[in-house]
Amino acid sequence: MADAERVWTIVVGGGSGRRFGSLKQYEQLGDRRVIDHAHAAADAMSDGTVIVVPPEDADRERGIAGGATRSASVRAGLDAVPPDATIILVHDAARPFAGTDLYGRVIQAVVAGADGAIPGIPVADTIKTFEPTSDGRVVVGTPDRSRLIAVQTPQGFRADVLRAAHRGDDDATDDAALVERAGGRVVVVDGDQDNRKITHPDDLTWARELLATRSDAGGA
Repeated sequence: MADAERVWTIVVGGGSGRRFGSLKQYEQLGDRRVIDHAHAAADAMSDGTVIVVPPEDADRERGIAGGATRSASVRAGLDAVPPDATIILVHDAARPFAGTDLYGRVIQAVVAGADGAIPGIPVADTIKTFEPTSDGRVVVGTPDRSRLIAVQTPQGFRADVLRAAHRGDDDATDDAALVERAGGRVVVVDGDQDNRKITHPDDLTWARELLATRSDAGGA
């Protein structure tokens, strides 16, 4: 990381947990919660970290109250990032296994000149596009799988670029989409297969098994 850079990370955990059935960011994963794992990696690679959580939890978690959408929660986090930050990363609190190497790749891509950098992994399944019809859905295309990636976080951006992309009230499933809409140049770095987002209860079971395997390996 260049000495002149000031890197801050927003860890976004403001979701309601509707798909999971509870607040997944607070589920126990080993001796820490999911959000604590995500926070630790951000702390290790940043000059400062902002945690965004549901409004009713902000005081308890020493965080920032999130909004009604993911993009609104990111904007709340941006308001708490100091103006001297030069690079801002955004990470999902539900991704507990983003390591420092991954953070480093994202940061270095922005230092090298990109407006934004996102981690991605190859798509294993064939993807189809379709159009809804009165009697179902009709396939209209098969994208070239070699040009598709599944996108992860942390995503990193030049601070002024990310702030400008969030000046409106637009929503998107990730911050890179807003930067892309604003004309920013976003590059892809290698993601990590273990950097899986905990979305369903089965994902938490997988995460606990992976953590146990890592602990066993470390103790061998």
